[in-house]
Amino acid sequence: MTTLASGTDTLTRDALTVLQPGFTGTTAPDWLLRRLGEGLASVGLFGRNIASPDQLASLTAQLRAERDDVLVAIDEEGGDVTRLEVGSGSSFPGNHALGAVDDVELTHQVAHELGRRLASCGVNLNWAPSADVNSDPRNPVIGVRSFGADTELAARHTAAYVTGLQSAGVAACTKHFPGHGDTAVDSHHALPRIDVCADVLAERELAPFRAAIAAGTRAVMSAHILVPALDPDRPATLSRRILTGLLRNELGYDGLIVTDGMEMRAIASTYGIERGSVLAIAAGADAICVGGGLADEATVLRLRDALVAAVRAGELPEERLAEAADRVRTLARWAGTSGRPAESAHRTEIGLHAARRALTLTAAPGLGSPDTFKPLAEPPYVAALTPVANIAVGDETPWGVAAELVHLLPGTVTGSFSAGDGPEAEAGESAGRAALEAAGPRRIVAVVRDEHRHPWMASALDTLLAARPDTVVVEMGVPQAAPRGALHIATHGAARVCGRAAAEVIAGVTGL
Repeated sequence: MTTLASGTDTLTRDALTVLQPGFTGTTAPDWLLRRLGEGLASVGLFGRNIASPDQLASLTAQLRAERDDVLVAIDEEGGDVTRLEVGSGSSFPGNHALGAVDDVELTHQVAHELGRRLASCGVNLNWAPSADVNSDPRNPVIGVRSFGADTELAARHTAAYVTGLQSAGVAACTKHFPGHGDTAVDSHHALPRIDVCADVLAERELAPFRAAIAAGTRAVMSAHILVPALDPDRPATLSRRILTGLLRNELGYDGLIVTDGMEMRAIASTYGIERGSVLAIAAGADAICVGGGLADEATVLRLRDALVAAVRAGELPEERLAEAADRVRTLARWAGTSGRPAESAHRTEIGLHAARRALTLTAAPGLGSPDTFKPLAEPPYVAALTPVANIAVGDETPWGVAAELVHLLPGTVTGSFSAGDGPEAEAGESAGRAALEAAGPRRIVAVVRDEHRHPWMASALDTLLAARPDTVVVEMGVPQAAPRGALHIATHGAARVCGRAAAEVIAGVTGL
């Protein structure tokens, strides 16, 4: 193990050890390397840090040259939330697609291959999987990141994902405890609230976390949500009742507890990140995730100093901070000694295979059936009805079917349409008319994402289908709205491979 810099006292080292900060750039800045030498034990990576697998491997090697047992974490769920392939879209479908297939061995294989790719780049902690039961279809931040709305399905696939990922030597971080699925508010913007009784929570939200714990998940991430049945005063991330009383004592979990990003407004706008971090460690969290939006040395020093000051003021027990730091080091030791899979175990096409299996094909009444659909022989016009991306996904990752159709049907043309300003119904009708005009005589492929959550999108489709009932509709979100169009393809996610699988059906090309 790398020797820590002399002159750094134990309390300060422990305060640094519990932080999981991010940074900007594709090489490690000097300040980060210096803090690793002083006790910082974890680093969080995001899309801004990754240009290629080789560059990522060089970056993690640079970090380990300073501290060989550093935990390198990433938010790589596959599907809509990808950091490895932020510029192109993921080679793996996300949880909702895997839940639609409902083959736990397939989920295990996908997670294993994703973990293998992470491990080969030097990443050893993945803030995944999402174990949230997507019980509220209006949910703006979970959606296709969930395996589904069925509790038992979510539980068995969460366990399969955990074991698959960790069999590749990458620690799983099951999230967002105690369950973020029954919310209609995005915690990046405000504090969500779940108003159900404790019995419903125990039977529904907690089941996938019990399965993850039984499967040996090495980490659990807390949610910035208020659950009055468990704690009427503090969100889960800051609640001793939830993190220590429920997760530790009742569920028997003894691994690392990581917070969701402390700069998210659910915490930052109410408590501030310094006070929030102190309260989180006091409540039972072991690691403070910060860096999705705040990624500089000043933030690290502010949090370090806040933790040290809280201990010295008697607000945070020193033994609690020491215990948290020890759990970080324990996970780092596991990550440094876990085995790696044999080369023969690699399945590089497992993601596309899973995306193909996840497709659901239907047709509107009176327009035949999927079996009678004739693949397009001429390049179509792809009208992407584009919602505002949520922060967890980000707006830099491409999605849709246009890029894949261009490969299969050269000459395909595309346009993007959004709600704009004004009443949603009018905005949708306007977007639909604009798409019709842009398409001209070409066959239209309309691509949507969570039509059921966006009235303007439904209105745009109404306008398109009234004029062109032969339109093909591709739903790349949660397929809650009734299927319509000459062919309706539900991909259960917007990963690149989901777009590829849908494009193959539209073009009548499979198995490539």
